[in-house]
Amino acid sequence: MASISPIDLQKALKGADYPARRDDLIALAKDNGADDALVQKLTGASEDEFDGPNDVQKAVFRNE
Repeated sequence: MASISPIDLQKALKGADYPARRDDLIALAKDNGADDALVQKLTGASEDEFDGPNDVQKAVFRNE
């Protein structure tokens, strides 16, 4: 799987309002042009809701 950087994640989630649901963040990432690997990482996150960007980053990069 392609490597995803925290910067890529930040760009994909630009404009997110927190707390945010995982499905809303996935839709936002797609709208912001995120690649499939990043969308897959978000989809695989175990949490359903995130309080802020740090929570998303922890969930996305937890298994790397």
